[in-house]
Amino acid sequence: MSQATVIEAKHLDLTFQTADGPVQALRDVNLSIAQGDFVSFIGPSGCGKTTFLRCVAALETPTGGTLTVNGMTPDEARRKRAYGYVFQAAGLYPWRTIAKNIKLPLEIMGFSKAEQEERVARVLDLVDLSGFGGKFPWQLSGGMQQRASIARALAFDADLLLMDEPFGALDEIVRDHLNEELLKLWARTGKTIGFVTHSIPEAVYLSTKIVVMSPRPGRITDVIESPLPKERPLDIRDTPEFLEIAHRVREGLRAGHAYD
Repeated sequence: MSQATVIEAKHLDLTFQTADGPVQALRDVNLSIAQGDFVSFIGPSGCGKTTFLRCVAALETPTGGTLTVNGMTPDEARRKRAYGYVFQAAGLYPWRTIAKNIKLPLEIMGFSKAEQEERVARVLDLVDLSGFGGKFPWQLSGGMQQRASIARALAFDADLLLMDEPFGALDEIVRDHLNEELLKLWARTGKTIGFVTHSIPEAVYLSTKIVVMSPRPGRITDVIESPLPKERPLDIRDTPEFLEIAHRVREGLRAGHAYD
C-alpha cells in the first residue's frame, strides 16, 4: 500500500530581493515526501536546506512552482497546525520551567489545563525527560534542552516534524546518543520527519531518504532511498552498506560543486 504524500514540491523556485540585487536560493526543486518518511537534507552552507524547510513551514514564500503540505498550501497547513518545528537553538524561555515551555503552544492553542498536563507528561516521557518538568532550562545540559525543544514541537501531536540542524552545536558523543533517541522516537510515533544536517554520517544513519543539495542556487543533485533496516544500532555505521551510501552522498555533494 502506497503511503500518502505529505510534502510535494514541483519546480519550486525562491528568489530573494536584496539591496545587491536578486539572490536565487532555490531553483527547480522537485521532491515528494511520503507519510512516515525520515528525510534528511544535506549540502553546503547556503544551499537552501533551511530555506526549503522554511517554505514548508510557511516562513518563506516561494516565487515559482508549487508546494503542498498534506495537499494544502503551506499557509493552510500552518493554520491547521500540521507540523512542529525544532530550530538549531533550543529556544527555551529561561524564566519558564521545562514543563511551562512545553505548555506554551498548548496555552496559545487553548487546550484545557488538564489536557496540557496530560500532553506535557506524555511528551516528557517520549523524550526521556520525565522528572525534569520543574527544572529551568539553565539547569539542563545542551542535549537535554534540545530534547525539551523536541518535546515542545511534539506536544500538539502534529504528524510532521521539521528539524533544522537540532544537534549541530552538540559534541559528538551527545549527538550520537540523541541520534539513537530520535530514531526510537520516530519508530514509536510514526511521524514524518524533515531533518536538515551538515553531517554525512548523521544523514545516512537517520534517514529513509537523503536529499543532496548543491551550492546556491539550491538544486537537488541526488535523492538516495536508504536500503538500511529501520532498526539501526550505532555500529551499523561500520558496515559496507552504510559506507556505500555515505560515499554516494559525498559524490553527490562533489557533483553539485562541479556543476558550477
